Amino acid sequence: MPPDHPSAFRETPPGPVVAFILRLGKALHQYGTPAHRLEEQLRQVSERFDVEARFFSTPTSIFASFGAPELLQTSLIRVEPGEMDLERLTLLDALTYEVIHHKLSPELGTQRVEAILQAPPRYGLSITLLCWVLAAGAAARLFGGGPREMCVAGLSSLSIGVLDQVLRRGPRAARVLESAAALLSSVLAVAAASIFGPLSVQVATLSGLIVLLPGLGLTVAINELATRNLISGTSRLTGAVLVFLQLTFGVALGGRLAGLLPEPPPALSPLPLPFWTVVGALVVVALAVTVLFRARPEDIGWIVTAGALAFGGARWGAQGLGTELGAFVGALLLGMASNAMARLRNRPAVVTLVPGMMLLVPGSLGFRSLESLLARDVVTGIGTAFSMLLIAVAIAVGLLFANALVPSRRVL
Repeated sequence: MPPDHPSAFRETPPGPVVAFILRLGKALHQYGTPAHRLEEQLRQVSERFDVEARFFSTPTSIFASFGAPELLQTSLIRVEPGEMDLERLTLLDALTYEVIHHKLSPELGTQRVEAILQAPPRYGLSITLLCWVLAAGAAARLFGGGPREMCVAGLSSLSIGVLDQVLRRGPRAARVLESAAALLSSVLAVAAASIFGPLSVQVATLSGLIVLLPGLGLTVAINELATRNLISGTSRLTGAVLVFLQLTFGVALGGRLAGLLPEPPPALSPLPLPFWTVVGALVVVALAVTVLFRARPEDIGWIVTAGALAFGGARWGAQGLGTELGAFVGALLLGMASNAMARLRNRPAVVTLVPGMMLLVPGSLGFRSLESLLARDVVTGIGTAFSMLLIAVAIAVGLLFANALVPSRRVL
């Protein structure tokens, strides 16, 4: 190469380092890492190996450019939004720590990433379906339901969990999961009310869909927007709204089909249950979320503690600030506790942060808002939608304050 050629004076990025960065980025994205955390993690790796790099993440792609601006080597990775897997995220975070501290070479790091991705899931189908049932039944109690609503919600969630496993076999079929699940939950709730007696159809239907509600996605989208990741946040927000619309359409269609059944008796107030059942429901939800988000068994106690802080903080904050802004207090306590636990255990804060957020996210309000709009109750629908957005913003701001007050040592 001629000595005056500009690339003759530029150092080519090391191939093994680039390969590790690209594989790590795709793996982190696959298991639900938000854009701002993913980009920061990859930036730390590239800086530690003195590789000039720029990263841009969206819910469906990752752009990675290496080298000087005039001599960029750019890679485009097409990815599908994946499911949260807290155990694999923990392993990937530990692997990244070893690589950037030169305890492991990038070549071996890439091989370890592949090994982590190829490892069998920790929890089998039976325990996963059981946790679908437990999450729905506990959610029905937290939504004010009684024993009947809890049983119907658990049955609906079990049916949806089986449907999810069946539809996973084909990518095209999996795209109708939300609408089909909402249709199934709505019909089962009305049928149960017609056959077994009065119950709150709305509580049973909503609780049966609790695992599919995109409240977490909505909150992550607001958080990405707050951290100036506008494209990723807007895309994720659009995806969450689309899921809400699919669920609402399924419930509306199910209500029409359920009209062929005998009209259910008027709903009565659920049987009052003692307060300890709420505490029990919180523990059950935390345990179910631990399995559904594939966290490690040794993290269960920490997850239950974080969930209790989030729920208790939101309830306490609601007494002085109102229901919507009370979520700010819950998110603040959850974020500070998660970061403190991460410092204490030298583990990613996301392990306790994500499950705890499930007790704060406004997914149920979004569903009720669209349901009201579908029933042409525009005022109620708009008011509920505003409450949903306010809760999402309150959670995002609470997490930002928590990161400022108690910074985490790890990106994740």
